[in-house]
Amino acid sequence: MSAVTLGLPRASPSIVDLIGSTPLIRLSSFETGLRNVELWAKAEWRNPGGSVKDRPAARMILEGEQSGALTRDTILLDATSGNTGIAYAMIGAARGHRVRLCVPSNVTPERKRILRAFGADVVFTDPMEGSDGAIVRAKAMYEAEPSVYFYPDQYNNDGNWRSHYDTTAPEVFEQTNGRVTHFVAGLGTSGTFVGTGRRLREFKASIRLISVQPDSPLHGLEGLKHMETAIVPGIYDPTLADEDIGVGTEEAFELTRELAHQGLFVGISSGANLAGALRVAREASDAVIVVVFCDGGEKYLSERFWDESADGGRQ
Repeated sequence: MSAVTLGLPRASPSIVDLIGSTPLIRLSSFETGLRNVELWAKAEWRNPGGSVKDRPAARMILEGEQSGALTRDTILLDATSGNTGIAYAMIGAARGHRVRLCVPSNVTPERKRILRAFGADVVFTDPMEGSDGAIVRAKAMYEAEPSVYFYPDQYNNDGNWRSHYDTTAPEVFEQTNGRVTHFVAGLGTSGTFVGTGRRLREFKASIRLISVQPDSPLHGLEGLKHMETAIVPGIYDPTLADEDIGVGTEEAFELTRELAHQGLFVGISSGANLAGALRVAREASDAVIVVVFCDGGEKYLSERFWDESADGGRQ
C-alpha cells in the first residue's frame, strides 16, 4: 500500500468543506528493528485550521445552527487549550458568528495571535489551572448569561466524538484497506480516541485501541490531559482502551524534534502519540499501526524545546 495520493486541491464552496480526508503518511524510518510492523500517521494538520479539532468544531457549530441555539444574536463560547478554539474562530469567521473563548494564559503566543487574527474574543485564565480553569470560567460565564451564549461545551458534547466516528474512523479503515490492527491517539477531550475507536471496533472487532496521556499531573504536553487529576470529560469512555500509555514530556519533545528533522513538522502531542505507538510497535508483530498526528509545529515555534540539541536517535 502506498501513501494516499494528494492530487489536485479539491474545489469547495466553503472552508468547512475542506475539513477531513487527511492523508496517511508512512513512518518508515521508525520501523527499523520491528517485526513486520507498519507505522502510519494520520496527518490531521492538513485540515484548514491546522488540527484534528476542525472536525468536532465544525460538527458542533453546524448542529448549533440547525438547532437554532447558534444564531447571529448569540456568541459562541467555550473553553479550549488552543486548537478547538482556532477551529471555532476560523469557522465562526467564515459563517458570521461571534466567538468568545476561555484559554489558559500560558498557551503559545502563536495560538493567541491566530485566535485574534480570526477575530475571536479571548478571555485568559489562570495558567496554573490549565484547561480545567478555562472550563470552570466558561461554565460560569454561560450560567451567568445563558441567553447571550451558545455553549457547545466540547468536553461533554457528543458531537465531538461523533465527528470522528463518522469521518476519521472510516478514513483510517479505507486508507489501510481494512488492514489496520492498532489505533493510537492522545486524550484531551478524548473525542478523537473515543469516536474513532468505537467505529473502528465496529469495522473490525480484533483491533486494539491504545490511548495516550501525560505520565504526571505536571507536564508540558499541551492539549493532553492527565485524566486521574483533571476534570474528566463527560464524553470520555475509560473502558474503551485496550491499553493506556503514560508519556513523559521530555520523551515527547525529543520525538517531536526528531520528526521535524525528518521533514514532519508537527506539534508536541504528535510526539507524545508517537511515543505511545512505538511502545506498542516494539511488542507487536505483523501489525499495521495508525497514530494520530494532531497538529502542526508552527503553533509551538516559541517553545524553547526546539533550541535543545537532538541527537537524531530514539531513546
